[in-house]
Amino acid sequence: MTELYIDADACPVRDEAFRVAFRLNLPVHVVSNGARGILLPDNPLVHRVIVSDGADVADDWIAERITAADVCVTQDIPLAARCLEKGARALTSKGHLWTAANIGGALAGRAVAEHLRSTGGRTGGPAGMTQADRSNFLSALDTALRAAMRPAAPVMRVPPGGF
Repeated sequence: MTELYIDADACPVRDEAFRVAFRLNLPVHVVSNGARGILLPDNPLVHRVIVSDGADVADDWIAERITAADVCVTQDIPLAARCLEKGARALTSKGHLWTAANIGGALAGRAVAEHLRSTGGRTGGPAGMTQADRSNFLSALDTALRAAMRPAAPVMRVPPGGF
């Protein structure tokens, strides 16, 4: 059965994700390092998962459980890569679907940006969410979940360490 995983601490589209998952009657795991005021709907499909503080603890929880039949919503590029390694689908809050074809370049770009920041450079942050971004996300999530729900849906897996 397909399940939706949300890397929730910095996710601006939780409500949109709930709407799609509820319409498709799919379980949703909302994973965070703390409650941080995250309000969740009172629905038996929603499972709040609070992991201990620490770098990548929420990512590890998701990566250990996600399967090829599942979808993850995350802004975290390394977590998206780990999901792809397991054959799962991953997308950003703006509806960008990560694939074997685009994740390697994103990981490389992230490494360059980290290096620039560590040497005092400024890289800027992501652009704010627009209504068009939310609409793109809704469409991309619906498409990804429906594809994941199909039996033997073809997904190009990324080999472990293949980036």
